[in-house]
Amino acid sequence: MWAATKLVAGREIAVKIRDKAFVIGTILFLVIAAASTVLPAIFANGSSTVAVVGTGDVGAALDRAGMEVVAATDVAQAEQLVRNGDVDAAVVPGDDLGEIRVLAMDRTPDSVVRALSSSPPVQLLDPDAVDQVLAFLVPMSFSMVFFFLSISFGVQIAQSVTEEKQTRIVEILVAAVPVRALLAGKVLGNGALALGQVVLIALVAVVSMQAVGGDTALLAQLGPAIAWFIPFFVVGFVLMASLWAVTGALVTRQEDISGASGPAQLVIMAPFFLVIFLNGNPTAMTLLSYIPFSAPTAMPLRLFFGDAATWEPIVALLVLLGAAALCLVLAARLYEGSLLRTNGKTSLRAAWQERETRVS
Repeated sequence: MWAATKLVAGREIAVKIRDKAFVIGTILFLVIAAASTVLPAIFANGSSTVAVVGTGDVGAALDRAGMEVVAATDVAQAEQLVRNGDVDAAVVPGDDLGEIRVLAMDRTPDSVVRALSSSPPVQLLDPDAVDQVLAFLVPMSFSMVFFFLSISFGVQIAQSVTEEKQTRIVEILVAAVPVRALLAGKVLGNGALALGQVVLIALVAVVSMQAVGGDTALLAQLGPAIAWFIPFFVVGFVLMASLWAVTGALVTRQEDISGASGPAQLVIMAPFFLVIFLNGNPTAMTLLSYIPFSAPTAMPLRLFFGDAATWEPIVALLVLLGAAALCLVLAARLYEGSLLRTNGKTSLRAAWQERETRVS
Protein backbone atom coordinates (compact mmCIF):
# COMPACT_ATOMS: atom_id res chain seq x y z
CA MET A 1 0.00 0.00 0.00
CA TRP A 2 2.72 2.50 1.00
CA ALA A 3 4.90 1.61 -2.00
CA ALA A 4 1.96 2.15 -4.35
CA THR A 5 1.12 5.46 -2.64
CA LYS A 6 4.70 6.71 -3.07
CA LEU A 7 4.64 5.67 -6.72
CA VAL A 8 1.45 7.65 -7.41
CA ALA A 9 2.72 10.64 -5.41
CA GLY A 10 6.01 10.63 -7.32
CA ARG A 11 4.16 10.59 -10.63
CA GLU A 12 1.99 13.54 -9.55
CA ILE A 13 5.08 15.54 -8.57
CA ALA A 14 6.98 14.67 -11.75
CA VAL A 15 4.08 15.71 -13.97
CA LYS A 16 3.50 19.01 -12.13
CA ILE A 17 7.09 20.25 -12.03
CA ARG A 18 7.30 19.83 -15.82
CA ASP A 19 4.11 21.80 -16.30
CA LYS A 20 4.83 25.37 -17.51
CA ALA A 21 1.64 26.70 -15.90
CA PHE A 22 2.75 25.36 -12.51
CA VAL A 23 6.23 26.87 -12.84
CA ILE A 24 4.87 30.26 -13.96
CA GLY A 25 2.29 30.23 -11.17
CA THR A 26 4.99 29.51 -8.58
CA ILE A 27 7.15 32.37 -9.85
CA LEU A 28 4.14 34.70 -9.80
CA PHE A 29 3.38 33.78 -6.18
CA LEU A 30 6.99 34.52 -5.20
CA VAL A 31 6.93 37.90 -6.96
CA ILE A 32 3.70 38.82 -5.18
CA ALA A 33 5.17 37.72 -1.83
CA ALA A 34 8.26 39.87 -2.36
CA ALA A 35 6.24 42.88 -3.53
CA SER A 36 3.76 42.68 -0.65
CA THR A 37 6.71 42.72 1.77
CA VAL A 38 8.92 45.31 0.10
CA LEU A 39 6.33 47.92 -0.90
CA PRO A 40 4.79 48.41 2.56
CA ALA A 41 8.28 48.72 4.05
CA ILE A 42 9.16 51.40 1.48
CA PHE A 43 6.04 53.47 2.04
CA ALA A 44 5.27 52.71 5.69
CA ASN A 45 7.58 55.33 7.13
CA GLY A 46 6.45 58.14 4.85
CA SER A 47 4.46 60.95 6.47
CA SER A 48 2.58 63.42 4.31
CA THR A 49 0.67 65.43 6.94
CA VAL A 50 2.42 66.75 10.06
CA ALA A 51 1.03 68.88 12.89
CA VAL A 52 3.42 71.53 14.18
CA VAL A 53 3.17 73.60 17.34
CA GLY A 54 4.59 76.98 16.32
CA THR A 55 5.53 76.69 12.64
CA GLY A 56 8.70 78.77 12.19
CA ASP A 57 11.78 77.00 10.82
CA VAL A 58 10.32 73.55 11.55
CA GLY A 59 7.26 74.18 9.41
CA ALA A 60 9.42 75.56 6.59
CA ALA A 61 11.70 72.51 6.65
CA LEU A 62 8.76 70.13 6.48
CA ASP A 63 7.14 72.17 3.72
CA ARG A 64 10.33 71.99 1.64
CA ALA A 65 10.26 68.19 2.08
CA GLY A 66 6.85 68.14 0.39
CA MET A 67 4.76 67.57 3.52
CA GLU A 68 1.50 69.25 4.44
CA VAL A 69 1.92 71.24 7.63
CA VAL A 70 -1.04 71.63 10.01
CA ALA A 71 -0.75 74.25 12.73
CA ALA A 72 -1.60 73.15 16.28
CA THR A 73 -2.07 75.52 19.19
CA ASP A 74 -0.43 73.32 21.82
CA VAL A 75 1.04 69.86 22.52
CA ALA A 76 -2.30 68.42 23.66
CA GLN A 77 -4.01 69.39 20.41
CA ALA A 78 -1.12 68.02 18.33
CA GLU A 79 -1.22 64.72 20.21
CA GLN A 80 -4.97 64.45 19.74
CA LEU A 81 -4.60 65.03 15.99
CA VAL A 82 -2.13 62.13 15.83
CA ARG A 83 -4.36 59.83 17.89
CA ASN A 84 -7.39 60.65 15.74
CA GLY A 85 -5.45 59.91 12.55
CA ASP A 86 -5.95 63.44 11.24
CA VAL A 87 -2.16 63.77 10.82
CA ASP A 88 0.60 61.19 10.40
CA ALA A 89 2.90 62.75 13.00
CA ALA A 90 3.44 65.91 15.04
CA VAL A 91 6.45 68.08 15.89
CA VAL A 92 6.12 69.69 19.35
CA PRO A 93 8.41 71.53 21.79
CA GLY A 94 10.72 69.35 23.86
CA ASP A 95 11.29 69.39 27.60
CA ASP A 96 14.23 71.79 27.33
CA LEU A 97 14.03 75.26 25.83
CA GLY A 98 14.72 75.22 22.09
CA GLU A 99 14.37 71.45 21.74
CA ILE A 100 11.71 69.65 19.69
CA ARG A 101 10.34 66.12 19.68
CA VAL A 102 8.22 64.07 17.30
CA LEU A 103 4.95 62.34 18.20
CA ALA A 104 3.77 59.28 16.25
CA MET A 105 1.44 56.36 16.94
CA ASP A 106 3.32 53.10 16.43
CA ARG A 107 6.29 53.67 14.11
CA THR A 108 9.07 56.25 13.88
CA PRO A 109 8.26 58.60 10.94
CA ASP A 110 11.64 58.54 9.23
CA SER A 111 10.60 61.06 6.59
CA VAL A 112 9.88 63.67 9.29
CA VAL A 113 13.14 62.98 11.11
CA ARG A 114 15.11 63.29 7.86
CA ALA A 115 13.43 66.60 7.00
CA LEU A 116 14.58 68.25 10.23
CA SER A 117 18.09 69.60 10.61
CA SER A 118 18.70 67.45 13.69
CA SER A 119 17.37 64.12 14.85
CA PRO A 120 14.82 64.89 17.58
CA PRO A 121 13.62 62.31 20.10
CA VAL A 122 10.53 60.38 18.98
CA GLN A 123 7.68 59.47 21.33
CA LEU A 124 5.41 56.64 20.18
CA LEU A 125 1.90 57.04 21.56
CA ASP A 126 0.94 53.38 20.95
CA PRO A 127 4.15 51.40 20.34
CA ASP A 128 2.47 47.97 20.62
CA ALA A 129 -0.14 48.64 17.94
CA VAL A 130 0.01 46.71 14.67
CA ASP A 131 0.78 48.92 11.71
CA GLN A 132 -2.44 49.60 9.75
CA VAL A 133 -0.85 48.55 6.45
CA LEU A 134 0.22 45.24 7.97
CA ALA A 135 -3.16 44.84 9.68
CA PHE A 136 -4.64 44.78 6.17
CA LEU A 137 -1.93 42.91 4.27
CA VAL A 138 -1.24 40.04 6.69
CA PRO A 139 -4.86 38.75 6.83
CA MET A 140 -5.13 39.18 3.07
CA SER A 141 -1.84 37.34 2.46
CA PHE A 142 -2.61 34.32 4.68
CA SER A 143 -6.12 34.01 3.26
CA MET A 144 -5.07 34.40 -0.36
CA VAL A 145 -2.25 31.85 -0.09
CA PHE A 146 -4.55 29.19 1.36
CA PHE A 147 -7.42 30.12 -0.96
CA PHE A 148 -5.53 30.15 -4.25
CA LEU A 149 -3.36 27.11 -3.54
CA SER A 150 -6.38 25.10 -2.38
CA ILE A 151 -8.35 26.09 -5.47
CA SER A 152 -5.53 25.65 -8.00
CA PHE A 153 -4.27 22.31 -6.70
CA GLY A 154 -7.80 21.12 -5.96
CA VAL A 155 -8.97 21.72 -9.50
CA GLN A 156 -5.87 19.97 -10.85
CA ILE A 157 -6.57 16.94 -8.64
CA ALA A 158 -10.19 16.78 -9.82
CA GLN A 159 -9.14 17.16 -13.46
CA SER A 160 -6.53 14.44 -13.10
CA VAL A 161 -9.05 11.98 -11.63
CA THR A 162 -11.68 12.79 -14.27
CA GLU A 163 -9.16 12.51 -17.10
CA GLU A 164 -8.18 9.03 -15.91
CA LYS A 165 -11.85 8.03 -15.88
CA GLN A 166 -12.62 9.62 -19.24
CA THR A 167 -9.74 7.85 -20.98
CA ARG A 168 -10.38 4.57 -19.14
CA ILE A 169 -6.81 4.58 -17.85
CA VAL A 170 -8.23 4.25 -14.36
CA GLU A 171 -9.29 0.66 -15.09
CA ILE A 172 -5.65 -0.22 -15.77
CA LEU A 173 -4.46 1.70 -12.71
CA VAL A 174 -6.95 0.02 -10.38
CA ALA A 175 -5.83 -3.38 -11.64
CA ALA A 176 -2.26 -2.58 -10.54
CA VAL A 177 -2.72 -0.15 -7.63
CA PRO A 178 -5.26 -0.18 -4.77
CA VAL A 179 -7.90 2.52 -5.15
CA ARG A 180 -7.05 4.02 -1.75
CA ALA A 181 -3.39 4.22 -2.77
CA LEU A 182 -4.46 6.26 -5.81
CA LEU A 183 -6.32 8.71 -3.56
CA ALA A 184 -3.55 8.89 -0.97
CA GLY A 185 -0.86 9.34 -3.64
CA LYS A 186 -2.69 12.20 -5.32
CA VAL A 187 -3.26 13.97 -2.00
CA LEU A 188 0.30 13.35 -0.83
CA GLY A 189 1.98 14.40 -4.10
CA ASN A 190 -0.01 17.59 -4.54
CA GLY A 191 0.28 18.34 -0.83
CA ALA A 192 4.07 18.15 -1.04
CA LEU A 193 4.10 20.57 -3.97
CA ALA A 194 1.73 22.97 -2.20
CA LEU A 195 3.85 22.83 0.96
CA GLY A 196 6.94 23.58 -1.10
CA GLN A 197 5.27 26.67 -2.51
CA VAL A 198 4.24 27.85 0.97
CA VAL A 199 7.77 27.41 2.33
CA LEU A 200 9.24 29.29 -0.64
CA ILE A 201 6.72 32.12 -0.19
CA ALA A 202 7.57 32.38 3.52
CA LEU A 203 11.32 32.43 2.81
CA VAL A 204 10.95 35.09 0.12
CA ALA A 205 8.81 37.23 2.43
CA VAL A 206 11.32 37.02 5.30
CA VAL A 207 14.36 37.63 3.09
CA SER A 208 12.65 40.56 1.36
CA MET A 209 11.74 42.09 4.69
CA GLN A 210 15.33 41.84 5.90
CA ALA A 211 16.63 43.24 2.60
CA VAL A 212 14.62 46.44 3.00
CA GLY A 213 15.63 46.82 6.64
CA GLY A 214 12.57 45.32 8.31
CA ASP A 215 12.73 45.69 12.06
CA THR A 216 13.38 42.67 14.25
CA ALA A 217 10.22 43.29 16.27
CA LEU A 218 8.06 42.81 13.19
CA LEU A 219 9.95 39.65 12.20
CA ALA A 220 9.49 38.32 15.74
CA GLN A 221 5.78 39.08 15.49
CA LEU A 222 5.37 37.43 12.10
CA GLY A 223 7.58 34.43 12.91
CA PRO A 224 5.17 32.45 15.12
CA ALA A 225 2.26 33.16 12.77
CA ILE A 226 4.18 31.86 9.75
CA ALA A 227 5.54 28.87 11.70
CA TRP A 228 2.03 27.83 12.75
CA PHE A 229 0.55 28.58 9.32
CA ILE A 230 2.64 25.83 7.71
CA PRO A 231 1.28 22.84 9.73
CA PHE A 232 -2.24 24.30 9.62
CA PHE A 233 -1.92 24.66 5.86
CA VAL A 234 -0.69 21.08 5.40
CA VAL A 235 -3.53 19.50 7.38
CA GLY A 236 -6.11 21.87 5.88
CA PHE A 237 -4.86 21.07 2.39
CA VAL A 238 -5.29 17.33 3.02
CA LEU A 239 -8.89 17.98 4.03
CA MET A 240 -9.58 20.09 0.94
CA ALA A 241 -7.70 17.78 -1.46
CA SER A 242 -9.79 14.79 -0.42
CA LEU A 243 -12.95 16.73 -1.28
CA TRP A 244 -11.59 17.65 -4.70
CA ALA A 245 -10.55 14.06 -5.42
CA VAL A 246 -14.09 12.89 -4.71
CA THR A 247 -15.41 15.69 -6.92
CA GLY A 248 -13.32 14.42 -9.82
CA ALA A 249 -14.38 10.83 -9.22
CA LEU A 250 -18.10 11.67 -9.31
CA VAL A 251 -18.02 12.88 -12.94
CA THR A 252 -16.79 11.37 -16.20
CA ARG A 253 -16.16 14.53 -18.26
CA GLN A 254 -13.91 17.53 -17.65
CA GLU A 255 -16.83 19.82 -18.51
CA ASP A 256 -18.84 18.53 -15.55
CA ILE A 257 -16.24 19.39 -12.89
CA SER A 258 -17.35 23.00 -12.47
CA GLY A 259 -20.91 21.90 -11.79
CA ALA A 260 -19.92 19.19 -9.32
CA SER A 261 -17.35 21.31 -7.46
CA GLY A 262 -19.87 23.62 -5.81
CA PRO A 263 -19.56 22.12 -2.29
CA ALA A 264 -15.74 22.10 -2.44
CA GLN A 265 -15.62 25.71 -3.64
CA LEU A 266 -18.07 26.79 -0.95
CA VAL A 267 -16.02 25.39 1.93
CA ILE A 268 -12.97 27.24 0.55
CA MET A 269 -14.55 30.56 -0.42
CA ALA A 270 -16.77 31.04 2.63
CA PRO A 271 -13.88 30.93 5.17
CA PHE A 272 -11.79 33.16 2.87
CA PHE A 273 -14.33 35.98 2.91
CA LEU A 274 -15.23 35.48 6.58
CA VAL A 275 -11.61 35.83 7.68
CA ILE A 276 -11.06 38.86 5.42
CA PHE A 277 -14.13 40.75 6.66
CA LEU A 278 -14.20 39.60 10.30
CA ASN A 279 -10.48 39.66 11.21
CA GLY A 280 -11.13 42.70 13.40
CA ASN A 281 -13.80 40.88 15.42
CA PRO A 282 -12.11 38.88 18.25
CA THR A 283 -15.19 36.76 19.01
CA ALA A 284 -15.76 35.79 15.39
CA MET A 285 -12.06 35.05 14.84
CA THR A 286 -11.94 32.84 17.93
CA LEU A 287 -14.83 30.79 16.55
CA LEU A 288 -13.32 30.65 13.06
CA SER A 289 -9.97 29.48 14.43
CA TYR A 290 -11.60 26.24 15.66
CA ILE A 291 -13.73 25.54 12.57
CA PRO A 292 -11.66 23.14 10.39
CA PHE A 293 -12.23 24.92 7.07
CA SER A 294 -11.23 28.37 8.39
CA ALA A 295 -8.68 27.41 11.08
CA PRO A 296 -5.67 27.35 8.66
CA THR A 297 -5.96 31.13 8.22
CA ALA A 298 -7.85 32.30 11.32
CA MET A 299 -5.54 30.81 13.97
CA PRO A 300 -2.23 32.12 12.50
CA LEU A 301 -3.84 35.56 12.24
CA ARG A 302 -4.86 35.50 15.89
CA LEU A 303 -1.27 34.60 16.76
CA PHE A 304 -0.01 37.53 14.68
CA PHE A 305 -2.31 40.00 16.43
CA GLY A 306 -1.49 38.48 19.83
CA ASP A 307 -5.09 37.41 20.53
CA ALA A 308 -4.49 33.66 21.04
CA ALA A 309 -3.21 31.89 24.15
CA THR A 310 -0.25 29.54 23.77
CA TRP A 311 -2.43 26.42 24.09
CA GLU A 312 -5.03 27.46 21.50
CA PRO A 313 -3.13 26.64 18.28
CA ILE A 314 -2.38 23.16 19.64
CA VAL A 315 -6.05 22.46 20.37
CA ALA A 316 -7.18 23.95 17.05
CA LEU A 317 -4.61 21.85 15.15
CA LEU A 318 -5.81 18.70 16.90
CA VAL A 319 -9.40 19.52 15.95
CA LEU A 320 -8.29 20.10 12.36
CA LEU A 321 -6.36 16.80 12.36
CA GLY A 322 -9.44 14.94 13.55
CA ALA A 323 -11.60 16.58 10.89
CA ALA A 324 -9.06 15.82 8.16
CA ALA A 325 -8.81 12.16 9.22
CA LEU A 326 -12.60 11.79 9.22
CA CYS A 327 -12.86 13.52 5.85
CA LEU A 328 -10.19 11.21 4.40
CA VAL A 329 -12.06 8.11 5.58
CA LEU A 330 -15.34 9.32 4.08
CA ALA A 331 -13.62 10.48 0.90
CA ALA A 332 -11.88 7.13 0.46
CA ARG A 333 -15.22 5.33 0.65
CA LEU A 334 -16.88 7.67 -1.87
CA TYR A 335 -13.81 7.58 -4.10
CA GLU A 336 -13.86 3.77 -4.25
CA GLY A 337 -17.59 3.73 -4.92
CA SER A 338 -17.49 6.21 -7.80
CA LEU A 339 -14.10 5.81 -9.51
CA LEU A 340 -15.10 2.95 -11.83
CA ARG A 341 -18.59 4.26 -12.61
CA THR A 342 -18.36 5.73 -16.12
CA ASN A 343 -22.05 6.07 -16.99
CA GLY A 344 -22.43 9.80 -16.32
CA LYS A 345 -22.38 11.78 -13.09
CA THR A 346 -22.50 9.69 -9.91
CA SER A 347 -24.45 10.91 -6.88
CA LEU A 348 -22.96 10.72 -3.40
CA ARG A 349 -25.66 8.23 -2.40
CA ALA A 350 -24.92 5.99 -5.38
CA ALA A 351 -21.18 6.10 -4.64
CA TRP A 352 -21.79 5.19 -1.01
CA GLN A 353 -24.10 2.30 -1.91
CA GLU A 354 -21.69 1.09 -4.61
CA ARG A 355 -18.95 0.80 -1.98
CA GLU A 356 -21.30 -1.14 0.33
CA THR A 357 -22.16 -3.53 -2.52
CA ARG A 358 -18.49 -4.21 -3.25
CA VAL A 359 -17.70 -4.86 0.39
CA SER A 360 -20.64 -7.24 0.80
